[in-house]
Amino acid sequence: MTEEESPLKQQVFVVHPDVKDKNIASRDSISRLEETVGLASAIDVDVVLHEVVKVRKIVAATFLGKGTSERLANTVKEHEIDLVVFDGHLSPVQQRNLEKVLDCKVIDRTALILEIFGDRAQTREGVLQVELAHLTYQKSRLVRSWTHLERQRGGFGFVGGPGETQIEIDRRLISERISKLKRELETVKRTRELHRKSRKKIPYPVVALVGYTNAGKSTLFNRLTNSDVYVEDLLFATLDPTMRELELPSGRSVILSDTVGFISDLPTELIAAFRATLEEVVEADVILHVRDISHKDSEAQKEDVENVLKSLGMENTVDKGMLEALNKIDLLEEQNKIKMLQNSAKNDRKRAISALAGDGIDELLCLIDDKISQAYKLVTIQVPYHDGATIAWLYQHGEVVASEETETHVRLQVRLEGADFERVKRREGIIIDVKS
Repeated sequence: MTEEESPLKQQVFVVHPDVKDKNIASRDSISRLEETVGLASAIDVDVVLHEVVKVRKIVAATFLGKGTSERLANTVKEHEIDLVVFDGHLSPVQQRNLEKVLDCKVIDRTALILEIFGDRAQTREGVLQVELAHLTYQKSRLVRSWTHLERQRGGFGFVGGPGETQIEIDRRLISERISKLKRELETVKRTRELHRKSRKKIPYPVVALVGYTNAGKSTLFNRLTNSDVYVEDLLFATLDPTMRELELPSGRSVILSDTVGFISDLPTELIAAFRATLEEVVEADVILHVRDISHKDSEAQKEDVENVLKSLGMENTVDKGMLEALNKIDLLEEQNKIKMLQNSAKNDRKRAISALAGDGIDELLCLIDDKISQAYKLVTIQVPYHDGATIAWLYQHGEVVASEETETHVRLQVRLEGADFERVKRREGIIIDVKS
């Protein structure tokens, strides 16, 4: 297909409402607008206009005031805009009324992020999760695009008779599809749990990378594991989680997990739908928060990531146990880069790095190694031959580094988690020598 024959991209106008007295942390309106323009660009449209709109008071019917709405309508008409992306949350009523006033399609931030996730999902699990999030979001809006689902309706014809309105049919069909997706995702969840149990039997500790989208998680993942996970300077370039084995400086092996990036105002529908995937983070032994330290809103992005983790019940990990990789120091001025490297070297939870250039990577690996070592104890345990149950238990719950047989005992060098170490101490007839 030639350039002249290729279909024209949708003309998009991105609008960020700057609501007076609204608490938006330390993120300013301009950077928020730039982020949303980046999000819109990720769905292969042509962003021709973008603007921060001052909003003194939210109008229940249209969110924006009458004067602002009319001015935007003139802009839409003048530039032949096909789609307005509203960087905020619109109620179904506000969305419909704005579409009437602006005379074009309008989507809010949630719909935009769902659209991106739908485009990025590659695995069966990712597709299911995105569809579930889409349907949950659409259920209250009931756009006519869902009426094609009527073909999938089964039963004996008693439900949805002549008196049932189209909107009732749509609502029921969506509810039925949501129930089916949840059942399928439960199967996926059980499969993940089996995989998790298999990994625990090895057992390798799991290190999960988390961070704001485009913070450089996948670049760091590739650097550490010599992998070729898809990397691009694009928001939500990675959606489906990836795992690889990583050898730490001590020789210990761990599983490194690259997860989906977070973002401010991440739709609750997505958090719910991707809970099965995010459980990989919850179950991880170490969480490494990868931050774009060169970004002017780095602190606000950190807060967004931590809020999502806390919503998963990980308050203690966020407050006490999470490591930080201060990434993209190659984008800082040389003096600031050196200062950050020096300061982070004195911190027991942070390391300044450049995943792209390789600066600070060795120091980061040592930090992860130290964190894992704190959670595990290397002990030598002598178990009587006749106590086969204890020997089997140690192989199942620990990492047996070495073994030696004597006339009466089996001597095992085992790496155990703190809780398992306390359990084995209570067993009778064994001798324990703590090495580290």
